[in-house]
Order: sequence, then structure tokens, then C-alpha cells
Amino acid sequence: MDPVPSRYPQRLRKCLDRFGLSNSCYSANYCSFLASIHSLSEPTSYKEAIIDPLWQQVMDEELSALHKTSMWELVPSGKRAVGCKWVYKIKTRSNSSMERYKARLVAKGFAQKYGIDYEETFAPVAKMTTVCTVIAVATVRQWGLSQMDVKNVFLNGDLVEEVFMVPPPGLPHNPDEVCKLQKALYGLKQSLRAWFAKFSAIIYDLGICASDHDSTIFLCSTSAGCIVLLLYVDDMILTDDDTAGTVLLKSQLQDHFEMKDLGPLRYFLGIEVASYPKGYLLSQSKYASDVIQRARLTDTRTVETPLELNVRYSSSDGVLLAEPTYIELLLGV
Repeated sequence: MDPVPSRYPQRLRKCLDRFGLSNSCYSANYCSFLASIHSLSEPTSYKEAIIDPLWQQVMDEELSALHKTSMWELVPSGKRAVGCKWVYKIKTRSNSSMERYKARLVAKGFAQKYGIDYEETFAPVAKMTTVCTVIAVATVRQWGLSQMDVKNVFLNGDLVEEVFMVPPPGLPHNPDEVCKLQKALYGLKQSLRAWFAKFSAIIYDLGICASDHDSTIFLCSTSAGCIVLLLYVDDMILTDDDTAGTVLLKSQLQDHFEMKDLGPLRYFLGIEVASYPKGYLLSQSKYASDVIQRARLTDTRTVETPLELNVRYSSSDGVLLAEPTYIELLLGV
């Protein structure tokens, strides 16, 4: 007997070019950029990173930078000290490649005690809706988008509390020594607040004010137009209709902080940004690929529907999930 035809459509669906979602709308350079960020992976531990000479080099450079800025001094142990760990990230370059390795030393701030080694901690952070709004404004007004990065950003924040830390892996020290921090290292509860306070003071001195609606957006009116700066920790997005004014602002910021001009905006907070004649195209193919790999679904075939049809579930079915946030990640919640 022949199988009963399904009453549901069996055809495969694909994104239409007219919506700007097909790879055919990307330039050859941008396709190379997407391929590069999909092929690189980041170590998850110090033991994994130490075997790679490139990661070893960037860790040495990070320790050298911390030493030059007098981040800490080694003192005899006896004080309560928080731990630390290395965090690894591959960042983009202005030529669209993903060959920049970045190692960051992070203090385990969760071990800090209120009133002992920290007090005030709040600092504003740009939300994803704010990022998309800035890009939308640039699209509507046909402004360019550029990106800057502050190197060792928290080294600029002044630490007023007394904080001690276990020496990091790779730092020569005696067994009975700990690090007494002089500046706000990444991971400390007050680090972001200290950095934002320092940046705000500098930017106000340059005559630029924060938006009344979002304090992570800074606005500057010039004789030739307007400049918008969005700050997300150590990353900045700039858009404007005054190119000369933006060049001057970048130069002024580089006088106060060690920064790198990354050129046109291409990759920000997991979002790939492609410029094309009608505006900007945003995608998260790298992020989606990472989620699929974490879920071990790379070799799984696709299905028409993720669940059986006409099945009813109740809140009492099954068992509680050990990691509900992981399921939310897969579902895009």
C-alpha cells in the first residue's frame, strides 16, 4: 500500500535574496571574514593555552603590560586574597581577519566581601537594544560606523579599596607571597565602576555629554554636525556626519588612553555587521554556530518540526532541568 500523503508541505525553505539574508549579498572579503571567525576556537583553560606559542606570547604580553602599569606589588601573605584566572578571546582586526589573540587576567571577584575589599559597584552598560538603535540611526541618516578598542581598559580605573589577589599562573613569585592590587583589575566588583568614572570624567572635559536616556551614549554637537559615541566596557562605536570632528575626537581619546582604531564596524558583541548600498546587514552566524557546537548538534539532520504533532504537555511532565539557562540559550530566549 502506498503511504498516505502528508497534509503538511514537504518542500525545503530557504532565505530569499530579496530580504538581504543570502550570502550572495556579501562581498568576497566579508565572506572570508565569516569563514575566519567560524574556523578559530578559543582555549578554555590555562593548561590548554600554555601549549600554544601564540597564546603563551599574548599571556606574556599581558603580564608585561600589568607590570609596567604597576598593577600590583608582591607582599607577604597573611591577608585574605581572592583568586584569579586567564580568559581567552579572539578579536577582529580592521582588515576583517580574526587573527588577534587576546589573553585577559581576571580576578575572581565573587570571593570579595562587601565592606572589606569593595563597596560601590554599579556602572551602566550598553544594552543590545541600544547598540541596535545606534546602528539604526546610522542607517537612516546614512552615516558611517567605526569602532575603537581600549587596551587594558581597567588599568585606567583607580582602586581605592585594599584588595589582595593570589598570584596568577605564569607569574614568578615566592610561595608565601600574594599580589596587593593598585588598580582595578578585570573581575573585581568595582572595576567597571572605576573605569566608567574615569572615562566619564575625561569625556566631559572634552565637552561631550551623556544622553539623558542612556548614560552609555555620549553626544557631541559640532559646527559641522553631530557625533554619537556608544561605550560598552572597552569597545566603542562611533557614528557621525562630521568626519573631521570624529578624527579629532579619536585623537583626543588616544591622548588619554591606549586605544586602537579598528576601522569600519564589522563585529561587535557577537553581531556581524556588513555594509551594503541599502544600509547595514546584521547577522549572528558565528554565534549560532557556537551554540550548535555546544549542543553537539553539528552532525544532526534537520527535521520539519522540533516536536511531535498534537502532543499535549503539562508542567508535571518530565524532570527539572539541571541547567535551564542552557536550554534558554538553545531556544534563543
